[in-house]
Amino acid sequence: MTVIPSPVDGIDLRYDVTGSGPALVLLHGSVLSRAIWRGLGYLEPLAAEHTVIRVDLRGHGRSGAPHDPAAYSQEIFVADLLAVLDAEGIGRAALLGYSLGARIALTTTLEHPGRVTRLVCLGGSSSPQQGAVDSVFFPGVIDTVRDQGMEAFCAGQGLGPEVTSRRARATRTAFLAADHRAVSALLTATDAAEGVPDEALAACTVPALWMAGTEDHPRYEESRHAAGTMADAEFVPLPGRDHGGTLFPPDEVLAHALPFLR
Repeated sequence: MTVIPSPVDGIDLRYDVTGSGPALVLLHGSVLSRAIWRGLGYLEPLAAEHTVIRVDLRGHGRSGAPHDPAAYSQEIFVADLLAVLDAEGIGRAALLGYSLGARIALTTTLEHPGRVTRLVCLGGSSSPQQGAVDSVFFPGVIDTVRDQGMEAFCAGQGLGPEVTSRRARATRTAFLAADHRAVSALLTATDAAEGVPDEALAACTVPALWMAGTEDHPRYEESRHAAGTMADAEFVPLPGRDHGGTLFPPDEVLAHALPFLR
């Protein structure tokens, strides 16, 4: 694992590098960590063809976890990501992100298209995020996390100690490892995030692949809209999947993502 300071506020940013080939950065979703990519079966097939950089986003995993919502703006996430690329001497990389990671990947692509070769957004959105955290998790999630902590966050999504499936156990483990004050700050910032103008999407020429579950509303519709608006983008539905089920099992996602990344 490598640790570098954020160029914005000096907090620790932790990431690791696996494999060889063209650079590919994996960006996880809210309240998860870089461990999810190995845990759900993505790392090995991706690292067979790419130099894979797995980042713990600020407030997640073993990176620093500020408690101020202002520390979780898209601009700051992008600055952190570019600092990781610079630290590794990588000029251009493909970006693959899920949920929050997809928005960070999209923002980076729009603002720094010369640094991005290809964009993969899983369960992503370019729309305003007001109310989105309540729909993705559960109503009142920000107050619940702030006042009751991560066990209550898990319980609100049916991820209590009794869960047994691989996906549920991996998700619960990641959630419980999080700092509840940082999560509350992150979700507060996410809820205030503005949308990306259609004109900005249309002006982007970086090739993009958007995927979302057919039961993931409104992310399914938002992903399809973003793909339809971008100059060089494709949308692939994931039948029967909701937001939490976007990444697992990985086979169907990888069947589209690997050829696209090639």
